[in-house]
Parts: sequence; structure tokens; C-alpha cells
Amino acid sequence: MRDVVAVVMAAGAGTRMKSGRAKVLHPVLGRPMVAHVLDLCQRLQVKRTLVIVGYQAEAVREACAGAPVEFVLQAEQRGTAHAVLQAADALKGFDGTVLVLSGDVPLLKDETVRALLARHDRRRAAATMLTATLPDATGYGRVIRGRGGQVMRVVEEVEASPRERKVKEINAGLYAFGAPALLRALTEVRASRVKKEFYLPDVLAALRRRRQKVEALRATEAAEVLGINTRAELAAAVAVLRQRVLARMMRDGVTVLDPASTYVEATVSVGRDTVLYPHVTLEGQTAIGEGSVIYPGSRLRDTRLGNGVTILDGCVLTESEIADGCTLGPYAHLRPGSRLKKKAKVGNFCEVKKSVIGEGSKVPHLTYIGDTVMGDRVNIGAGTITCNYDGYAKHQTVIEDEAFVGTNVNLVAPVKVGKGSVIAAGSTVVEEVPPDALAIERGQQVNKDGWAAARRAKMAAAKKPPREPE
Repeated sequence: MRDVVAVVMAAGAGTRMKSGRAKVLHPVLGRPMVAHVLDLCQRLQVKRTLVIVGYQAEAVREACAGAPVEFVLQAEQRGTAHAVLQAADALKGFDGTVLVLSGDVPLLKDETVRALLARHDRRRAAATMLTATLPDATGYGRVIRGRGGQVMRVVEEVEASPRERKVKEINAGLYAFGAPALLRALTEVRASRVKKEFYLPDVLAALRRRRQKVEALRATEAAEVLGINTRAELAAAVAVLRQRVLARMMRDGVTVLDPASTYVEATVSVGRDTVLYPHVTLEGQTAIGEGSVIYPGSRLRDTRLGNGVTILDGCVLTESEIADGCTLGPYAHLRPGSRLKKKAKVGNFCEVKKSVIGEGSKVPHLTYIGDTVMGDRVNIGAGTITCNYDGYAKHQTVIEDEAFVGTNVNLVAPVKVGKGSVIAAGSTVVEEVPPDALAIERGQQVNKDGWAAARRAKMAAAKKPPREPE
């Protein structure tokens, strides 16, 4: 195959999205739709990738950060041919194939594009386009063929006659061009009659006028070539890509009990023999080991789980690390910077923030642990709070190995609880607790015999109606 330079069109506003955000920046399964197209270019190992930017150019550049691309500015958006023409200087002297892609087509498969490039080379064509047949072609440019099935031209819907609009074969907006032929033909494109824009499909007509070969490859799966122009089409694309991701995971040995209700982004990795219950959401750079179980209603983002981890119902985990054999939930919340070591437990209605929970330690229920370093085999009683914020700054709590913290304890940071120590229930701890010590902080209990009975009698008397005079 000849050298390939990809040109990705990402300059348009996408007015039908009804959004203040450029169309190609809208996320598809957690990533901007243009990022999926750039990933495809990398997998194809093209020689260079040129991204045409225009509307919200800086934001699009930021979305492409880290990808091996070059940017070309289309300062005024005057159509697709005008967009590609802006790359003429970058393509000067290149004699290979120019692969033109749209930044709003995130579902393209590698094998489809490879087939297009192979056909282009094999037929020695000046241009090869990708087409698809749709039951309803509304909104797409129609492919007009002549006798023998040769592509004669492509007509945009706004320019099409009633007869041409009945054609079901549409232009998918993906092309392979011989670079010299493309650059010559671009200069011959004229503005359209209706919108006064310069359309890239008119390059095909220019090539045919020179008797150069124009080929077409019909996609076997129409869904993969459909662009995103509306919110409904965005939702449909997310659904297709989500099912692809889940199908791949299941092939690799993951159990997904209800794919229809499970949301897993393309950047997530899940190990074999892990079970995902319905209504699980996995986002960002989340990575899950083998043999874990995630129960319904849990959401994980940018979180790493080891092997054999159990996440019970309704947990929310963000930017956290969970080691092998841990158990969380139900309804536990791990905020960024939380780290659980092996076989640690965080139970129901607990919140952990920027803290380390040591190996085998337990935070069973109704507890807040913030800015804390906790050792191994620690037990935290229900209702315990680390008071880490004084209104101006955050402070750290240190709880050493094998400490036992009773129910309803307040640990006022900065404070240290020594190894093997015990803190009595109901204590507010403001000073260091030495190792193996018992810390008790309570007011003296006073019992007043008969007080409750006297109070009840007084209240009953107050409710009696006054006696009427005789």
C-alpha cells in the first residue's frame, strides 16, 4: 500500500446539535467524537494526520492533545472542498494517497477503511469513495450512478431534484484520493447554487471530466458510516459503540448480566471472570482485575480495582485504588485519592476521601474518613468522623496498626492514634493517643432518681381541663 496521509475535517459548528460546543467535541462513550477518528488513524499507521480546525479551533486542538496530529486552520467555513483545500500547502510534493475523513463519524471500523484503501490501490483509481444504502437517506448526499454502475456524481440533498432524493445510496464522506489528482481537482470546484459552498464530492465530477477513474465501495454495515448531526444521532452512536465494547469484553471472558443497562466506556479495561450486574457504570481510565463482582447501581470513574474485589450496590468510586480482596458498600463513596489495601472493608453509608485504609482494616458503616493514613487491622466503629477541616485548612489523622476506635468517636485532626490503642465510644479525641492505651473523653454521667416519673406527672397535670365553679 502506498503512503497515506489522513485529512480529518473538524472545522464545522454543527448547528443541528443546538449547542454552544463544536460538534466534534461532543463525547461519544466518554471521549470527544473526533478522538475516535484520530484513534482510527493511529491504528491504520498513516504517515501523517492533518486535522482541519475552524469553529472553536482552540478547544478542538485541546481535545486532540497528545495525538500525533498537525493542525490546519480553515478560518472561514465555506464547505468541505474548501476545508481540504486549506491543507494544500501541507500536501505539496506528496505523491501518495490522501484519506479524507469526517471528525463526526466515530463508528468507522478499521477493516472498512483498509478495504477502501486496498480497492483504491488495486483499481489504480484517482478517487475511491465509501457509500452506504439506507432505508431513509434524508439529510445525506446521494450517489448518482450511470450505466454500468459507474459513479457519475454526488449531489447534496439541498441541491438534489425530487427524483435524485429518491436514491437510497448515500455518500459516507470517506474518500481515498491520489494526492496530485486531488490538488488539481480542488481548484476546479465551484460554489454550489443554493448554499454557495464548495463541496468535496464535486471533486469526483471534476476527475470524471478528465476521464480519471472514480471508484466506490459500499459499506456492509450502514451504521458505522453514519455521521452525527443531532442529539438523537449522538445517542444512537453511543448505543452502537457501547454494545461493541460490551461484546468485546464478553468475548474476553467478562460476564455482563444485562448489556442493555450496562454502560462501559471504550477506555475501560475489565479482567476475565469479573461479573457486572445491571445498571453498572464504568468510566474514564477505570481498570478492573479478574474475578471481581460489581453489583447494581455502582459507578466507577478513573478507578483501579485488583482481583477478587466486591463492590456492593449503589457505590460511587472516583480516582481511587482498591487492592485484591476488598469489599465496599452498599452505598459507599470513595472520593479522589482514596486507597484501600488488601482485604480492607468500607461498609454501607461510609465516605472516604484522600485516605489510605490499611490491609484488613474495617470501616463498616456510617463513617467519614478524610485525609487519613490508617494502618493494618484497624477497626473503626459506626458514626466515627475524622474532623479534618478547621475552616481554613485540611489536617491529617494517623491511625496505627490494630487500633480499635469505638462507636461515635470524633478524631480532631491533626491527631495520632497509637498502635494497638483503644478509643472508648462517644469520645472526642484532640490529643495523641499512645500505643496500647485506652482513651476516654466523656462528661460525668449523673442519674437523678424519680426525675422522669415526676416529669410525666407534671405534664399530665398540665393537660387536665380546669374545674368549673360549683
